[in-house]
Amino acid sequence: MPILAQDIVSLTTARAQLSELAEQVKAGAEKIITKNGEGYVALVDAHRLDYYHRLEQAQIHLLMLDEARRGLEDVAAGRTRDAREVLAARRRARSRA
Repeated sequence: MPILAQDIVSLTTARAQLSELAEQVKAGAEKIITKNGEGYVALVDAHRLDYYHRLEQAQIHLLMLDEARRGLEDVAAGRTRDAREVLAARRRARSRA
């Protein structure tokens, strides 16, 4: 959904018209509230915000699955190192510095 010029509202206007803006948002609009001419906050329907949060969680889960898949591919290809050896090498390098 594109943001239109009428969806960008100054903080001063938002304070004066909050009830009207809330009704517009409840009807499906999203509002960007500006402060000093810059984007400040967004006014979004609570159900839509919950949907956005669920999408974000799903994206995180997909990224984790992709990381796990790549890790398993590394194990299968023998691209692994013993964690204890890596940590010991880092400790030695740090103590020399």
